[in-house]
Amino acid sequence: MDQQEHDIISRMNDRFTRMSKSHKAIAAYIADHYEQAVFMTAARLGETVGVSESTVVRFATGIGYEGYPEFQKVLEEWVKNKLNKVQKIGAKYGKSSQSEILSAVLNSDIEKIQDTIVNLDPVAFEAAVDILLQARSVYIVGIRSCQPLAEFLNFYLNMVRGNVFLLKTTSVTELFEQMIRINDKDAIVGISFPRYSMRTLKAIEFANDRNAKVITITDTIHSPMNLYSSCNLLARSDMVSIVDSLVAPLSVINALVVALCLKRPGDVKDNLETLEAVWNNYQVYLNDEINFIDEEAVLDYPLKKPLHKEASAETDAGVK
Repeated sequence: MDQQEHDIISRMNDRFTRMSKSHKAIAAYIADHYEQAVFMTAARLGETVGVSESTVVRFATGIGYEGYPEFQKVLEEWVKNKLNKVQKIGAKYGKSSQSEILSAVLNSDIEKIQDTIVNLDPVAFEAAVDILLQARSVYIVGIRSCQPLAEFLNFYLNMVRGNVFLLKTTSVTELFEQMIRINDKDAIVGISFPRYSMRTLKAIEFANDRNAKVITITDTIHSPMNLYSSCNLLARSDMVSIVDSLVAPLSVINALVVALCLKRPGDVKDNLETLEAVWNNYQVYLNDEINFIDEEAVLDYPLKKPLHKEASAETDAGVK
């Protein structure tokens, strides 16, 4: 049995699509609340999730354990190993200087970005851009450590188009309530990295069942997030420590935003000009703090075309 099979969370992820509705509810709760679930009896876990004690026992045997006691023991060992990573980091970096730690982490992030450049499918990227532009509404979901990524994408996608909804919730029930109108004219972006969020997985499963376009931003082709996705954007996200590295996923999201801005520069310009007017009217920012936009989307990347000589001359004349 390899390390993937030893990982109790990976076991649940691998079998998730074949689980019954009640077993999916148990798996989702454990994945998102393992700190509490590790101390629960089968009866207590069943009461919390809303299923019977016997259902919890059948869940444990269904994913390959002899019974709930063995399942709970393995879960306890998994949680302990996770906490012990702090000690391992101390042993690895304890005698390192702060500058050495900084260099090690930054070099590790550079490696992840380089790996992402090689492995990300450009066809899938183009498809994701088209989906985000053509969808009637776009839903974005990212749980736990992926929440900042979801918020970043939501903020800038709103600059490009309307009807963008960031799903924020602490329960699967609330997720479904916010997505109740999703259909084949809409799209959803699910962002999840190990440990994969069952809430995110269930959200994109629901969207797929309603025939919505599903875009996933995840780490590998083996990610359970890809089970319901029509467009997979892969970004490497290993753990240098107990902290997930989100640099490569953020770069992919940043590239998505840039590509979307280049597709709709007029909309971006209009939206920013409207925001500037609102900020000025309500004195949100001082004028010298606003980045005004020209005829093209404001992009500080090599792809941006240089100004024509005539435009440069006009600009210089204006300055004089």
